[in-house]
Amino acid sequence: MFSASDLRKGLKVEIDGAPYVITDFSFVKPGKGQAIYNCKLKNMVNGSTLSRAYRSNDKLAKPELSNRKFQYSYADGDDYIFMDDKYEQVTLSAAILGDSRHFLVEDTEIEVLYYRGQPMDVTLPTFVEKAIVDTEPGVRGDTATNVLKPAKIAGGYEIQVPIFINQGDTVRIDTRTGQYSDRVSKA
Repeated sequence: MFSASDLRKGLKVEIDGAPYVITDFSFVKPGKGQAIYNCKLKNMVNGSTLSRAYRSNDKLAKPELSNRKFQYSYADGDDYIFMDDKYEQVTLSAAILGDSRHFLVEDTEIEVLYYRGQPMDVTLPTFVEKAIVDTEPGVRGDTATNVLKPAKIAGGYEIQVPIFINQGDTVRIDTRTGQYSDRVSKA
């Protein structure tokens, strides 16, 4: 059990049998009376949000969460196959992976968050390197500002890259935002 004084941004709690993560937090101490802890919470199952206020003597339950590390093996249609260190295979659907599935590279280590034995969320490495498979050539002289153009990486995901990036170049992508970070190598 968590007490209200334990609340902070990023803490995972259980409310009405569902796991929530605190996305925003503020502490108010009025002139008289108890302190108030205002929280904005996001449901980890369906993504809905709610706001709640807690007093200093309120208690919140800890959710039954666990993390497991896996290594990406291969894709089979809309299913993605992962293997743990004991060579046990786990299949995750595209719905659980979301846009993260576009950044999977063979043998990439990921962390899967489980809630009561069911996979909930996937954490990838912060950066991955992918090849640009399709983009238009940049126009010479368009360098006065940070000019971006669309480019597709392997897997069909489209990102915005600077105009000097060409087809076949390898780029580093931030998996948290899905945006271009820097160029790793030229084609």
